[in-house]
Amino acid sequence: MNKLAGMEMFVRVVECGSFASAAEASGVSATMVAKHIAAIEQRLGARLLHRTTRRQQLSDVGHLYYERCKQALAEVALADASASELQAAPRGRLRLVAPVGFGSHMVPVLAEYMASHPEVSMELTLDNRAPSLADGGFELGILVGEPTEPGVVARPLRHYRRILAASPAYLERHGHPAHPDELVHHQCLGLSYWRRSDRWRLVGPDGATCTVSVRGRFTANQGNALRIAALSGIGIALQPEPLLAEDLAAGRLHPVLPGWSLTPSPMYLIYAQDRRPTAKLRSAIDFLLARYGQHSPTPG
Repeated sequence: MNKLAGMEMFVRVVECGSFASAAEASGVSATMVAKHIAAIEQRLGARLLHRTTRRQQLSDVGHLYYERCKQALAEVALADASASELQAAPRGRLRLVAPVGFGSHMVPVLAEYMASHPEVSMELTLDNRAPSLADGGFELGILVGEPTEPGVVARPLRHYRRILAASPAYLERHGHPAHPDELVHHQCLGLSYWRRSDRWRLVGPDGATCTVSVRGRFTANQGNALRIAALSGIGIALQPEPLLAEDLAAGRLHPVLPGWSLTPSPMYLIYAQDRRPTAKLRSAIDFLLARYGQHSPTPG
């Protein structure tokens, strides 16, 4: 007899309390129920139920088999439900948290995802603190740095790289530094929440490093404000490459010390370990990994 059907029938017998009740719930005869139970006992070589004319009682083996059957049947039901869910069209609200600078750059990419999945809406939270999926109720997060939150899956993305740039007007007035050491003579735009905003540790060609003390008359706690300051000719910005890409391509900003950048940081797409991912979540993970994953093309 079918092993899975036998397990279902055994669980039903236990939960209904008798062969007759299980037969009625299953729409079969009590004889058929008895055949299922007998086939299991024969296969296992052990008695599962002690039966009398008045009642039935699980044996020790029966107790263990009952618990294992419930777990196995739950897994089968979950597998069926998950397969159905993943074949369904993605729909619903997706909550994503990302660092301010990188998250702002993501908006056109998220708009493209939403255009491909019209039944999905997006709620983006920009926060430079390390995201906590559990505390914030987020389904997805962009994390710069190594993950520490338990129960989280971390998929590696391209490293988070910060580069230097300044306006043509600033460079015309103050000149182009030829080496990081020369930054001490320039106005450097610092993030006010960096613990060591006055020290930039840069990595250059062939892995060369240089730590330089910098100064500047303007600081801010948000990367886009420093980008605007650089566009205004106030100084040299050290900001995420995607945040400056359009200004560099348009010539509104010029690269400073090409080949040098702040020590790149690992970056991850994180989500909770979920035994039943929705079509919405699965499609968003695949889309973002295709755009930002370690082996995906670098955006232009």
